[in-house]
Amino acid sequence: MTTTAIAGDAIAKFTALDLTSVALLFDVDGTLIDIGPTPHDVDVPEGLQSALGILAGKTGGALALVSGRPIADLDRLFAPLTLSVVGGHGAEMRIRGRRLATGARPLPLALRRLIAEDALPGTLVEDKDYSLAVHFRAVPNEQGEVRRRIAAALTNFPDEKVELLRGKDVIELKRPGVDKGRAVRTLLDHAPFKGRRPAFVGDDVTDNAVFEILPQLGGIGFSVGRRIDGLAAMFETPSDVRTALGRLAGGARAA
Repeated sequence: MTTTAIAGDAIAKFTALDLTSVALLFDVDGTLIDIGPTPHDVDVPEGLQSALGILAGKTGGALALVSGRPIADLDRLFAPLTLSVVGGHGAEMRIRGRRLATGARPLPLALRRLIAEDALPGTLVEDKDYSLAVHFRAVPNEQGEVRRRIAAALTNFPDEKVELLRGKDVIELKRPGVDKGRAVRTLLDHAPFKGRRPAFVGDDVTDNAVFEILPQLGGIGFSVGRRIDGLAAMFETPSDVRTALGRLAGGARAA
């Protein structure tokens, strides 16, 4: 199947979704927006907020962002929209403006500072309170050294329960049990998501926690940029996802 055909198949299947019965769930970086040079240097194309706002209305509010970014960061990116969101891989949640208690604890400030101070030149440390991401896209061959430095820092905090999450040119330190899959289950226990079929679009290995539970929930999954067995289809790029959003919203391509 050609690249054009792959994109067309995903767009056709996504735009055929019944907005009266699905809950639309989206990862952000690499899914709705293109990955930038740094997490703070990204572009939210014109029209994307409009399409998301229209679809939130057409689904009765059953649309959410499911991201590793903090909620405050997502609000900044998608302003003036205030959507339902899962932030920090599930450490933070907000549904229709109301925060839900997740029980997640921020990582110790001293640990976050130590990892930042000992960061390998060329890496970027993103402190999210509940997690800490070390991006190495500028030094892609240094993953082993990045992991070694994080492990060395952790020896100073033997009582802290943490785990490492590998993403696209990033290693993220977070609390065990905090993941997008658990967060989506919680989301679907609350109105307006309850009783709806989840339709999730994601790109990174951090999204696998959602893809894995979709069959149990009767859901439908779409990947971006990588083929995953068991999903409905694969979008080639975030631009294709935005095209599908624009069409499903009943308007033009969402840039």
